[in-house]
Amino acid sequence: MIDFVRNVRLWFAPDEVRREGDTPDYRFSLANERTFLAWLRTALALIGGGFAVDQFLPELRWGWRVGLALALLAAGALCALRAVNHWVRCERAMRRGEDLPVSRFPALLSLVVAVVAGVMVVVVLVGWE
Repeated sequence: MIDFVRNVRLWFAPDEVRREGDTPDYRFSLANERTFLAWLRTALALIGGGFAVDQFLPELRWGWRVGLALALLAAGALCALRAVNHWVRCERAMRRGEDLPVSRFPALLSLVVAVVAGVMVVVVLVGWE
């Protein structure tokens, strides 16, 4: 938990990350940044999907529509937060010469998206008012 709090502080102070260890090859730092941006694109897509469900499926029952929209919006918010946390963790590991950190988040996000997609299929097929 303490490491997470330290990482959150580093989200807003990237110069402090530079004080750790040695500067890695720039290609690795740039690859880490591209991965961060890919996670942000995923977050934006999930958020856009949440708004699309709410706005473009008005025929769905209110509870289904709001539930699916909120699930997608929450997944997008978590994805955005996880992106910056993963960027900091990877940057620190590269500077220290450590192995890159592993994460269960991609598997968790995949499961959430699959479940929401499955529910959306069922709701679209049988959930009309």
